[in-house]
Amino acid sequence: MGLIVKILSACVAFYGAYKFSLLLPGHIWVYIIPPVALLILISIFLKERFGYSRAAGSYLGASIGTLIGFVMAAFLTRVLAKAVPSEGGLYLGLITYAILGYLGYSVGLEKGDAHGMGEVKHRTADTKNAPCNIKILDTSVIIDGRIPDICDAGFIEGVLLVPQFILNELQHIADASDPLKRARGRRGLDVLKRLKKHPHVEVEITDRDFPRIKQVDSKLIALAKELGATILTNDYNLNKVAQIQGVNVLNVNQLADAVKPIVLPGENIKVSITKEGRERGQGVAYLEDGTMVVVEGGEQMLGKEVNVVVTSILQTPAGRMIFAAPKNGSN
Repeated sequence: MGLIVKILSACVAFYGAYKFSLLLPGHIWVYIIPPVALLILISIFLKERFGYSRAAGSYLGASIGTLIGFVMAAFLTRVLAKAVPSEGGLYLGLITYAILGYLGYSVGLEKGDAHGMGEVKHRTADTKNAPCNIKILDTSVIIDGRIPDICDAGFIEGVLLVPQFILNELQHIADASDPLKRARGRRGLDVLKRLKKHPHVEVEITDRDFPRIKQVDSKLIALAKELGATILTNDYNLNKVAQIQGVNVLNVNQLADAVKPIVLPGENIKVSITKEGRERGQGVAYLEDGTMVVVEGGEQMLGKEVNVVVTSILQTPAGRMIFAAPKNGSN
């Protein structure tokens, strides 16, 4: 539907430029103004092709606003033509058309943006009738691949909103020359396909963009503010910046830490020492959920299963780390 609106807007803009050229004295304007309008439309198409995107309603609003500006300019130039000599009236008329046309374009573009955002709000509100139920996915959480499993478990429901600029970034990663990046990008696209078929969530694509904002993370925060939505990510820096700006964030890594089994100081656990620690004499083991266990004096027990006593727990931005010591009598 958005593509049809953009095509119709382009046709309206080109037809308006052609009719405008007919209003001007002399036939030369017919050979100048329509080609210029066509070049502008082609440049917009090329910008869209390389990731510069706006909502379809923006283009429709800009086209209508420009036409309204031209109509107002046509009436004004007729009044000016009677008061100004013919040659001066021609140039004054061109200036009038340019100013009112630009004002109409600017106002129409702004109203079109608002209309486009209204469409997103209406479309997403239909699912649960609550804007806070909208969750915007960022690139990192899509590539991570755990979102479908979290949806299967029922921790996430409602609308998952994927901005077009995130899709563009995923596509760019999937087309990278580096094999690792290419594999990660393609995995992200496969994750989106899986989410589209998921019965518990509704995946929506929005072409809402913020051309003046260059960073993707900043675009996500701006979109979340306008929609009153939550950002779904596993990017630690995006998490902090969004929270500072008052945007709700769901961090997948924090959820993973929250559902890990709780281990308290003084508890006994059995681990297998797999490698040496950073400090002299330390050994490193891992629990089934991936939590790192640093065992004091564990360097001498490499490759062995030992009973250890938890001495302390350290919570870091990357996750939880457990410190332990061999239980008396362990080999």
